[in-house]
Amino acid sequence: MDHTTEIAIPAAPHDPEDVPTTREALESGQNARLIRQTRTKLNLSQPEFATRYRIPLETLRDWEQARVTPPDFAVAYMQVIVHRHSTADEVLAS
Repeated sequence: MDHTTEIAIPAAPHDPEDVPTTREALESGQNARLIRQTRTKLNLSQPEFATRYRIPLETLRDWEQARVTPPDFAVAYMQVIVHRHSTADEVLAS
């Protein structure tokens, strides 16, 4: 069993609508939360955040809604923005 199919959280046995969650889906959800929290911490709308940090708006929306798993570099970029947003802003302004 690989990372994409390994079950991280099994379905609740007494809930017929519940489904098991894979490790990949769990990680995708955690990354979506990180991205959304980074943006909201800066009090920016999706369009404002996308413009400021040069991320295509549709890509940002896909990441925040966990429709697409962000690549590792994007997760690292969010860490830089959340911890050193003024530095990121300076670099992007130059």
